[in-house]
Amino acid sequence: MSMIYAIDEINKNSNLLPNVTLGYSLYDNCGALVIGFSGALSLASGQERQFLLQQNCVGSPPVLGIVGDSFSTSSIAISSVLGLYKMPIVSYFSTCSCLSDRKQFPSFFRTIPSDAFQVRAMIQILKRFGWTWVGLLVSDDDYGLHVARSFQSDLTESGGGCLAYLEVLPWDNDQAGLKMIVDVIKKSTARVVMVFAHEGHMIHLMDEIVMQNVTGQQWIASEAWTSAAALQTPRLMPYLRGTLSIAIRRGEITGFREFLLQMRPDNDNYGNSIVRQFWEYTFQCKFDPADWAEVGGTSCTGKEDIKSVETEFLDLSNLRPEYNVYKAVYSLAYALHDMLQCEPGRGPFSGQSCATLQTLEPWQIVNYLQQVNFTTSFGDQVSFDENGDALPIYDVMNWLQLPDGRTKIQNVGEVKRSATKAEELTIDEDKIFWNFESNKPPLSVCSESCPPGTRMARKKGKPVCCFDCIPCSEGKISNKADSMECTSCPEDFWSSPQRDHCVPKKTEFLSYHEPLGICLTTTSLLGTFICAVVLGIFIYHRSTPIVRANNSELSFLLLVSLKLCFLCSLLFIGRPRLWTCQLRHAAFGISFVLCVSCILVKTMVVLAVFKASKPGGGDSLKWFGAMQQRGTVMVLTSIQAAICTAWLVSSSPAPHKNTQYHNDKIVYECVVGSTIGFAVLLGYIGLLATLSFLLAFLARNLPDNFNEAKLITFSMLIFCAVWVAFVPAYVNSPGKYADAVEVFAILASSFGLLLALFGPKCFIILLRPERNTKKAIMSRGTTKS
Repeated sequence: MSMIYAIDEINKNSNLLPNVTLGYSLYDNCGALVIGFSGALSLASGQERQFLLQQNCVGSPPVLGIVGDSFSTSSIAISSVLGLYKMPIVSYFSTCSCLSDRKQFPSFFRTIPSDAFQVRAMIQILKRFGWTWVGLLVSDDDYGLHVARSFQSDLTESGGGCLAYLEVLPWDNDQAGLKMIVDVIKKSTARVVMVFAHEGHMIHLMDEIVMQNVTGQQWIASEAWTSAAALQTPRLMPYLRGTLSIAIRRGEITGFREFLLQMRPDNDNYGNSIVRQFWEYTFQCKFDPADWAEVGGTSCTGKEDIKSVETEFLDLSNLRPEYNVYKAVYSLAYALHDMLQCEPGRGPFSGQSCATLQTLEPWQIVNYLQQVNFTTSFGDQVSFDENGDALPIYDVMNWLQLPDGRTKIQNVGEVKRSATKAEELTIDEDKIFWNFESNKPPLSVCSESCPPGTRMARKKGKPVCCFDCIPCSEGKISNKADSMECTSCPEDFWSSPQRDHCVPKKTEFLSYHEPLGICLTTTSLLGTFICAVVLGIFIYHRSTPIVRANNSELSFLLLVSLKLCFLCSLLFIGRPRLWTCQLRHAAFGISFVLCVSCILVKTMVVLAVFKASKPGGGDSLKWFGAMQQRGTVMVLTSIQAAICTAWLVSSSPAPHKNTQYHNDKIVYECVVGSTIGFAVLLGYIGLLATLSFLLAFLARNLPDNFNEAKLITFSMLIFCAVWVAFVPAYVNSPGKYADAVEVFAILASSFGLLLALFGPKCFIILLRPERNTKKAIMSRGTTKS
């Protein structure tokens, strides 16, 4: 009826096809391919009836095009034959994506979106609600089988989920096959079932669903059964309510209701038997007296009041396929109109010629149909792309059962192609009714989502949606759900305990704030303080014999150098920086060489004085005057300074971030730069210390009044023992502990020298002042044998 109305409206429109009247022939395919195919061939060949050409109409019957068929299989069959002759076919319900193939179907058009778009629209809905584990049921025809192939490939490409199962619904009521399919649905963990099938398939399937009482499924309907009234019954709605469905775009046709009301059997100017059949069905009567017995003797008069009965025939609130038929008729009309507007010499055909109404061939319409672009009275734009497909747009519907038992299919959104040619889904989730106790979308996944801090590991032999969640290893993170891989943290970062973000690595160095650093710092300052106290005592008692003995100037210099040794240990504490790394070893080396040089010179002076006390040995003291002693100390110290300078210039120590000791820590340390330079520095100190020890050892049995050599021997023994033990301890200590070992060696050797050399003298000065006289010192002068 929508086709009849569209043609009638066009014929009354003076602006569209003026002076041209359109006609039509209606065929009922009866749901059978052979009938629809035969009707299409009859229309195309013009053999179904004789046309009486009036006045100026000459030539073969002007069949403009065919509107139909509804089933994809029928459209494929018809288009594959009539396409050879470029007969334009505009379908209003055939959605198979295969019909977009212009090589096979060059003259096929449709006012309904392709299944390719419908499949992608379905995938958008799945993504919206996080359904990654779904079942798919399809009909056993071109419509269903092409959908199955398209859905599997598009679902894989989009990464939107996996199919838990794919089943083909039989055409007939095959109980064994249906029972097997329902068993698969029951056993599957998928809670979402998509069905691309026709109304008849769903009726048979739902009978088995009810029989086995399969609940807890979220159904998603294709456009083929989204408005099927036969499924919206009190018996089936407990299972189907909450269904989400894709529906053809709803439209409105102005004046259609008035047109339907005037279609009466007694006003049937079109010779349309469909009106008589509808009238007999609605009012349960018969026009033929021979059939009165079937309805209890009720006859149809044709005067019955159609407004007095409730019939879906007059419910125009949900025009979907009808609206597509309306647009299909107008598409052909606009194509013919554009063709008749052609100006000779500017046409699209050979020689820039135009087609005429008298010589019109159907293939000529195809060129203009491809370029059709108009807007309906409802405001929808109608045009076709290069494949003959309409602008893709669908409504998203939701099945709702009202308290009074009636069913309402409400619009909850739409899906259309955006400017970037991607599917754009708009949906109002608050309006959706869910057929679950929680009234929330069900969870339909093969495996729970992997939280941040884990990665997905696919289960062997299972689809990609079935996986285990493996925690990221140390040093790697995943900061979003369902990560395929864990990423390594940057060099200066480490994974958090949850493995979901990188945190700065802990830093480790010998700090002033930790107990070890505090102890060493305190010890260093204590040593410095003791040196200052001893220096003060010696300065205060500088005129006493025990201070003046054996060059008091060297004693003062030795105390200053020991103070420097204590203080240089502080350079090893704290975060290493370039200047501290360069200064710590230079200060350490020069301070200790200054200290050991003073001890060496003092030892040599002891030997020289003893030698001068013997007959003929007086000349030896001239080589060990005050100037020579200072000069010797300066020369020996200058050599170490030169070693340090060469080391710093050639390969300077520098701060280094070491990540080899601990994966989750950065150990800040000073690399020596040149191992040879460091070895020469220590070797030079060791050489002087060894020489001092040997000379002091040789002088240990000299007379007591000159015998400071015993103290030097003991102090150098401590010094050498500490530094011999230092080397293996230093090499085997990682990170900050290497610095701690070196600081400990510096402090231990410094305290050893301080106590061994100055402890006895301070004891005499402070506690035994009676022994701090020249006479007391000289009276101890006995030689030991």
